[in-house]
Amino acid sequence: MLTITRITDPDHGRWLQLWTAYQVFYEVRLPEAVTAATWGRLQRGEFHALGARDNAGVLQGFVHFLYHGDTWSEVPACYLQDLYVEPALRGTGAGRQLIEAVAGAAATAGANPPYWLTHETNATARRLYDRIGNAPGFVQYLYGSSTPGGTPL
Repeated sequence: MLTITRITDPDHGRWLQLWTAYQVFYEVRLPEAVTAATWGRLQRGEFHALGARDNAGVLQGFVHFLYHGDTWSEVPACYLQDLYVEPALRGTGAGRQLIEAVAGAAATAGANPPYWLTHETNATARRLYDRIGNAPGFVQYLYGSSTPGGTPL
């Protein structure tokens, strides 16, 4: 059984390991300055970070999310931007726990339920997402030919 808690400054080393593994999974390499800026934003509360901890308190996964204005609603939107769980824990409910924790945080904040994106080839995650959410059919576009944030590995 995992416990979901806020990620705080003492978690930096383990978060960095998971963050790096997340980048490897998506075949990107973010500049160190982006990683440092992301950690700073998480610690200042500009973005939010929750972690899935095992019985020893070790982070086994994380979720990052943020709130933003929404032209289709009177309340903020909740965007779940990053979700990563150690490969050994995939399919055990860890990802679901993290998403449900974000949904709970959004409800407490008076925001809409979270929305998120994943790559079309991420079959393992999509099996979970298809059970707990719905894909409304929108297609994402990026201006130009660049990829968001990073360079391929």
